Amino acid sequence: MADLAQIPIVKKKLNGLVGFHNLPNQVHRKSIKKGFHFTIMVVGESGLGKSTLINTLFNQTIAPKAEAKDHTHDGPKTVEIQPFNADIDENGVRLRLTVIDTPGFGDFVNNEDSWKPILENIESRFDGYLEQEHRVNRKKMVDNRVHACLYFIAPTGHSLKPIDIEFMKRLADRVNLIPVIAKSDTLTEAEVKAFKAKILEDIAAHKIQIYYPPTYDIDDPESVKENKEIIARIPFAVVGSDKEVEVGGRKVRGRRYPWGVIEVDNENHCDFIKLRQMLIRTHMEELKEYTNEVLYENYRTAKLAAHGPDGYHQGSAAKSEEERQAHEAKMSKMEAEMKAVFQQKVAEKEAKLKQSEDELYARHREMKEQLERQYMELEEKKKRLLGASISSSMDKNKPKPRGFGFK
Repeated sequence: MADLAQIPIVKKKLNGLVGFHNLPNQVHRKSIKKGFHFTIMVVGESGLGKSTLINTLFNQTIAPKAEAKDHTHDGPKTVEIQPFNADIDENGVRLRLTVIDTPGFGDFVNNEDSWKPILENIESRFDGYLEQEHRVNRKKMVDNRVHACLYFIAPTGHSLKPIDIEFMKRLADRVNLIPVIAKSDTLTEAEVKAFKAKILEDIAAHKIQIYYPPTYDIDDPESVKENKEIIARIPFAVVGSDKEVEVGGRKVRGRRYPWGVIEVDNENHCDFIKLRQMLIRTHMEELKEYTNEVLYENYRTAKLAAHGPDGYHQGSAAKSEEERQAHEAKMSKMEAEMKAVFQQKVAEKEAKLKQSEDELYARHREMKEQLERQYMELEEKKKRLLGASISSSMDKNKPKPRGFGFK
């Protein structure tokens, strides 16, 4: 391997067209045929418009709006995990979207461990993917890992709450955290700007890692500019609305107030456009790639290291042995079923051949008897004809009697 690493790479210029410049087109066709998938989690206190924002992002009712519950008395005492799946299509591109809602987060009197069920769910999805990697048959691996987490911050205008800081610290190395200021239309433009600065200050002070769009050397100036504009809007101050209002004779998605209209798709009113651009239009695959190559790999490495050099592999070997036995049992069952079907088919064929043989023998016997009867009838007819012929000959040869004559 060391010798291979030292082999120099020489760039060559082709003398003519070869055709591998069409590789991106091949990947495009394959991707369109296979379709895409994306899993997004929304976390935040009740009433911050999580479901509304998801439905606004995808311009479709994906996540139903939750009913208000009292979590202080008779309601459930733990955070719920509610996934919603939707298959959506846009211009022939299919997307399997999974939205994971977390009702109950931050709604209790004691929210000290509200982050635990969410972290356990994210890690269980990592564990499920890790188990699939160690299966004997890996043809149909399902990726249900969380690719992005929208964390909704209440528009207090002050600073992050302890529950916000604790949650983001716990989940920063497990998921792509995207902080959003919910219902930013309740704050003035100056208050939004100051609140963003305070949030970023708290994030930096507690060394919380949030997701920033990556930049590459090969990016064109327009992409670099778009990334800078997106980064400048983090945390995103958003407004969600799935209803249309009329403004100047045109229909827009927004909210009407006595003092005017907040337009969802207006960058001068909120950061919804930039959030949608990063999340869906430009960096969805980047989010999935970072989840797979960084977040999942770090978790996988730590998991394997925690079990020792052989611990996890022994567990995997035992699981593989169980899968092998299950596979062999399944194959044995299929073989027995196929053998039974084959024997049944052979028995049916033999019965059909026996029936055909009996029918053929019966017809042969019938034809033989019919020929024998015809032969006997011909013999009798022949005898009658011979008898008639002999009688006629005897009559001809018999002398005629003489009569009396006169002299």
